Amino acid sequence: MTTQHAGAGRSDPQSTSVTSESPFKPPLVKAVFRDVTPMHVSRSAAWAAASVTRTVLTEIVQGARAAAAEEDRRKLIPGDLLSAIDRNVELEVGTTWYDHSPTFRGLTGVVYDAEGVVVPSRGRGGSRRPSAVVGAHRFEAGVRKLLRSRGTAAVPAMVRDLDGIASVFLTDLARDAAMVVREGGVKRFGSVVQAMPDEPAPAPFPKDFLGALSARSADGRTIGRDDILAATTMRLFGGLRQRALTEAREAAQNPSG
Repeated sequence: MTTQHAGAGRSDPQSTSVTSESPFKPPLVKAVFRDVTPMHVSRSAAWAAASVTRTVLTEIVQGARAAAAEEDRRKLIPGDLLSAIDRNVELEVGTTWYDHSPTFRGLTGVVYDAEGVVVPSRGRGGSRRPSAVVGAHRFEAGVRKLLRSRGTAAVPAMVRDLDGIASVFLTDLARDAAMVVREGGVKRFGSVVQAMPDEPAPAPFPKDFLGALSARSADGRTIGRDDILAATTMRLFGGLRQRALTEAREAAQNPSG
């Protein structure tokens, strides 16, 4: 979908406070990981993944709140979600959900087969849907809790979209983390930092950070905290990635927070 400016829609300083309780609990995180991989998920990894998901959803909600405030509305609607993503490309995550949501229909483009016939939406095609979409309802309680913590509410269609995006994002994060374990680190992915063409390049990661992610010393059957951090570097970019990494480290070290 079309995005305009990656720097717009920044949240307030308290939007992703690491002291707030995560609405996405480790048991939910581990359930999502079980859908993706038979690998064991450590306690610190579960807290880190929950934190990253919270950071992403909080930023999306904050962007939607800003859009709603411009129309003097407190309750969020799907149009606010579109506005938030359009203003800040960093928020365009969980894109597999777009094929299943009426909110994004018409924005993801029409797909044609080799004969020029329109390919039906996967949400209506009767084929087996990804587990992240099937299990999206598991995130509703957490989404509503997050909305309340931000002093807002959303119409059911908006809650469903946040639900789906959270589920797809965490599923993608789980797949990336499992891949990091299988590959033995992030060496094959290099240290490329994504940025918008019209913006200055962000500061590179510290050498000690990249070195910690470039090779694994843990066994090949357990997803650890650093594997979640490595997956986050691949899944997110810009300021959102930096916030997610910072808060994930704190959450893993202080899981009661």
